[in-house]
Amino acid sequence: MALTYQQLLTAVPLVLRAGNVPNIVGDAGIGKSALVKDVAGQLGAHLFTTVVSLSEKGDLAIPVPPLTSDSFVETQHYGRLANVQFGYSETLIRIIKDAEAHPATPIIWFLDEFNRGTAAVQSELMNLVLQRRINALRLPDTVMIVIAENPDSSMAGFGDREYAVASADAAIKDRTVRLVMTASTTEWLAWARDAGVNPLVINYLTTYPERLAVHDPDNLDLQPTPRAWERVANNLDQLQQLPPATQQELADDLFSGDLGTEVGVSFAQFVLAQGKQLTLEAVQTKEASQKDFAGADEATKVRLLREWVADDERAPLSTSAGARTFSVLLDQVSPDGQFAIAQSIGGRLEQVIQPMYETAKEEPVGPVAKLYRRLAEIATRGDRN
Repeated sequence: MALTYQQLLTAVPLVLRAGNVPNIVGDAGIGKSALVKDVAGQLGAHLFTTVVSLSEKGDLAIPVPPLTSDSFVETQHYGRLANVQFGYSETLIRIIKDAEAHPATPIIWFLDEFNRGTAAVQSELMNLVLQRRINALRLPDTVMIVIAENPDSSMAGFGDREYAVASADAAIKDRTVRLVMTASTTEWLAWARDAGVNPLVINYLTTYPERLAVHDPDNLDLQPTPRAWERVANNLDQLQQLPPATQQELADDLFSGDLGTEVGVSFAQFVLAQGKQLTLEAVQTKEASQKDFAGADEATKVRLLREWVADDERAPLSTSAGARTFSVLLDQVSPDGQFAIAQSIGGRLEQVIQPMYETAKEEPVGPVAKLYRRLAEIATRGDRN
């Protein structure tokens, strides 16, 4: 079981209001930090972040040499702390000063990459997370703690993960609420449209929604994540300002540096094909354009056939001519692309499937019947996979 970004925008505040500590678990780059920032905004809370993986043992508990009175921070309600400019101490000082300056404003202390800190660092944070106290210092009541972790192989559903993590103490697991985060392409695309993300990224992920976040345990190199796609969109904005020849030289390596080779090269081909794209009308009616279809990138092929399915009034798949041309083009699409197209047709029962079925009954050996059976076979094959 897992929750999307939008679902977690409801679940995390719920857990905080109940007085508990949410532990958001998700793959790197899925959007945990952005989620906590949005939660803080939703609650009107001031946000402080500590990246636990960058912390060292003793950042809180290490003894310090005798200091002058100016080296200590005296708080009105929460105790006394040496102002040592490193580690959690400085963060705690800022949190406490903020709490005293704004006593009615909630505060979120976000402990990011919690289980990528060493076991000793996690142990050092134990009292703060569980008891809300370290030495003589206690956290203000307005402070809420949120933890984020990368999954490890001991967690249910993540047996194939290989993050360099230190398994959390049993007490942490027992006293925090684990909320597993999953990527939703639908939600990400809605955000991307509102945020003005480069439309080519939106078009590509609309065609290949499964490529927003990819986890292949056999591939230890770069793989797509929502955060990587945001960087890709920003890089693409800059790339498009360069001469076409330079774009051609840089595109493969630029996008592969965020998405990995397979998806990066595919996206580069998609970007470079702009301006010479085929149209649906052309491939439906012109033999020359159908030959161009064979040389198009995979994303363009899937996009065109999905457009056909979405509006097949010009060349209905329930007619012999439409079914025959569609079948020829479908032959030139990869198995994964064919399955995506079959899924699109499955969502148009009355508009596409029912008319094809009626024609197939009347002409059981005609092109419509053959396409109808083939699409059913593709959909079934995808379900088995």
